[in-house]
Amino acid sequence: MAKAGIIGAGSWGTALAAVLESNGHQVTVWSALRDEIEMLRENREHRAKLPGVKLSEHIVFETELQQAVEGKELLVLAVPSVFTRSTAARMRPYVAKGQVIVNVAKGIEEHTLKTLVEIIEEEIPQAEAAVLSGPSHAEEVGRRLPTSCVVGAHTRATAEYIQNLFMNQVFRVYTSPDMLGIELGGSLKNVIALAAGMADGLGYGDNTKAALITRGIAEIGRLALAMGAKYETLSGLTGIGDLIVTCASVHSRNRKAGMLIGQGKTMQEAMDEVQMVVEGVYSAKAAMGLAEKYGISMPIIEQVNQVLFYDKPCSMAVQELMLRDKKAEHEDLPWPEA
Repeated sequence: MAKAGIIGAGSWGTALAAVLESNGHQVTVWSALRDEIEMLRENREHRAKLPGVKLSEHIVFETELQQAVEGKELLVLAVPSVFTRSTAARMRPYVAKGQVIVNVAKGIEEHTLKTLVEIIEEEIPQAEAAVLSGPSHAEEVGRRLPTSCVVGAHTRATAEYIQNLFMNQVFRVYTSPDMLGIELGGSLKNVIALAAGMADGLGYGDNTKAALITRGIAEIGRLALAMGAKYETLSGLTGIGDLIVTCASVHSRNRKAGMLIGQGKTMQEAMDEVQMVVEGVYSAKAAMGLAEKYGISMPIIEQVNQVLFYDKPCSMAVQELMLRDKKAEHEDLPWPEA
């Protein structure tokens, strides 16, 4: 049995708390929102973000960050990406040397272009940082529907330690040394999912969505490889797997926000209606910043930025994508000699 602290009591943090508790671990969940903790203590259910998932009486809900961090073998950082740096800074005084922190949020910091693991390592240098990601909507994990994820870490030992804590008959965990690829796949797919939602909002069909998914993974892959990530990661759970589920699922907040925008709502109106953090909105500018830094063409992500931040109509963005210059699908494939 391990002691685990879940830092963040949203849908994903709550679902992972349930996974760890069902595996026999001692779990403490922290939130900065006192009302949220009181609701969880009273109802043993996150009625706003994870309705229908009853939580064990053994899970402890805590408003004092020190109590959730100190003495834990595993810390799960599950706050939205925009709060990763500030939360990590608050955690720093309580984190012991070598304490394992696994990030489960998905995003890239807009002004620094850093991944969330890089932020954790910057703010809490004494910690052993890792990442857990994959096609894993909290609503399904909470209902114990079969799910697979991948954990990335600097060492095989750390990755396998986290794998052993989380894995059970309905939550399968793979390991990988490619933390960068895992984080880029998990972050950038949210931007493509916004595009897929916009297409749904415009009334387009399966052909359009299939094109966005396949050309989307091509864009993500080009950037990730230029940054030093591995092709295998982008063809796996946190690349194409996470992209498929986020573009297609009814649970996807990014797809839902995109769909509302495609139906004519502004970005802010869409985010207000979703009522949860839409990570793709925050990652979109960062994705363009990385594309410019590494000289990578990312036309879908470029058009998403135009729609989100420059009021371009979704239909015009689609038209510009369709009418781009003619290209080969894979420039590196040779033609046979004539």
